[in-house]
Amino acid sequence: MYRYDQYDQQIVDQRVAQFRDQTRRYLAGELTDDEFRPLRLQNGLYIQRYAPMLRVAVPYGLLSSRQLRMLARIAREYDRGYGHFSTRQNIQYNWPELPKVPDILALLASVEMHAIQTSGNCVRNITTDQFAGIAPDEIIDPRPYAEVLRQWSTFHPEFAYLPRKFKIALNGAKTDRAVIQLHDIGFDIVKNDAGEIGLRVLVGGGMGRTPMIGSVIREFLPWQHMLTYSEAILRVYNRYGRRDNMYKARIKILVNALGAEEFGRQVEAEWAYGKDGASTLTRAELDRVASFFTRPPYESLAETDTHFSTQRAENSAFANWVKRNVHGHKVGGYAAVTLSLKKTGVAPGDATAEQMELVADLADRYSFGELRVSHEQNLILADVRQADLFVLWEQAKRAGLATPNIGLLTDIVCCPGGDFCSLANAKSIPIAEAIQRRFDDLDYLHDIGELDINISGCPNACGHHHVGHIGILGVDKGDTEWYQLSIGGNQGNDASISTVIGPSFAANEVPDVIEQLVDVYVESRTEEERFIDTVRRIGLEPFKVRVYTEDGTKKVAHA
Repeated sequence: MYRYDQYDQQIVDQRVAQFRDQTRRYLAGELTDDEFRPLRLQNGLYIQRYAPMLRVAVPYGLLSSRQLRMLARIAREYDRGYGHFSTRQNIQYNWPELPKVPDILALLASVEMHAIQTSGNCVRNITTDQFAGIAPDEIIDPRPYAEVLRQWSTFHPEFAYLPRKFKIALNGAKTDRAVIQLHDIGFDIVKNDAGEIGLRVLVGGGMGRTPMIGSVIREFLPWQHMLTYSEAILRVYNRYGRRDNMYKARIKILVNALGAEEFGRQVEAEWAYGKDGASTLTRAELDRVASFFTRPPYESLAETDTHFSTQRAENSAFANWVKRNVHGHKVGGYAAVTLSLKKTGVAPGDATAEQMELVADLADRYSFGELRVSHEQNLILADVRQADLFVLWEQAKRAGLATPNIGLLTDIVCCPGGDFCSLANAKSIPIAEAIQRRFDDLDYLHDIGELDINISGCPNACGHHHVGHIGILGVDKGDTEWYQLSIGGNQGNDASISTVIGPSFAANEVPDVIEQLVDVYVESRTEEERFIDTVRRIGLEPFKVRVYTEDGTKKVAHA
């Protein structure tokens, strides 16, 4: 993974000292709330419903065991013993005390981490595939490109005050696991017929109040121009993006207003001025960054470990876990493992300090000291020998990290919602728990098959409800909490945005309605058909009929 050099470390250390003084001045009354607000946001510090929230950057979701141990220490000493892994592959602390935040940032800096640009109207954390570098279907490892983008975007003076926040994702595999179609810029790293590496460029995707699928504005961009072309896109956006209305300030609104063809034309015109400028990537620079992402010292192993095969055949619980939580690997005899942070009764994405320390130990023991965070809010050990999977499973199970539900209904993506966020219309975590408890039968879960449920507490869509096979959105309806349901969303190569099925439901009705929607699917599906496939084949109407009367009123939910 990328390591700081002296220059990197100096920048981060100086930022900590700067924010320490800014915090001191604010607490002394020398800075007003309005003066302090942009300063704290530049360092990832929000003021939430009950306490500050600190969001820590995890670039493209990659962590060392040393860094995870520090995150665990911060959770224990400066928070309430846990952290929340977010859909941006970051980690959030919900209860830090403002005077102690500079101390937290200093600890982060000691392990080459920071909270810079995790908030504000700037380029946010660059994200990519959680299986980058090891996926069997990978064309190009996207991590060096992600790191180049991270270095370019951090502290970029021209793009520090954009009309709105800006998110970039990269995919280097045949299967898009980075949801590039729902980002402000999505880069699909490809090879042309001549074997040359380039990028397919998508712009204007996003969720929130106006969800949109991104538009392709260039089919093949030579990799050398990744930064110059990004600058051209951002300059067009910076110049013409809406600043008079925060709800219409994202680049997707501009692309939609101009049309993708016209927006692309303007980008090409802008790019003509800087195409071969200082930001043009050289082979030497890309190789320098790529040298940090070297191949671990894999052993020469059989393609399939016989002991592992025997254990899987003899232990059904282990076999279920392997089926859902163990993934293919480029190297024979190895596998990637997803440690589920979706145990029933635990807020999705939450991990205790003790769990983080255990995962760090597991990473050292079984995965070359590294791990990843997925945008689905789980943790991944990417380089586990098949021979070690059974003992790893036993240790993870004891820590509550081996629920065999990856990709299943209870692997819920969920924002913190009204329990923490001051923007939320309704709570998300209790809804997730109620659904998990309703579907806590693992046999039934595996029979249902792949089904994504995503929950957001407000239209900002931090829970990515628009791309859930079933999406749940907390809506503002007086003093009670109500939830709008939509179906038909999907991430991946065939990404789609879900459609609202009707009027909202009270909190206590949601598990019943989910069960009714699942019943329609089970009754209607063909063999091996996923929920999303059935929705696309039969349409929304059978699902609507099950939960609403002809005039659109809700039917009485069954127990």
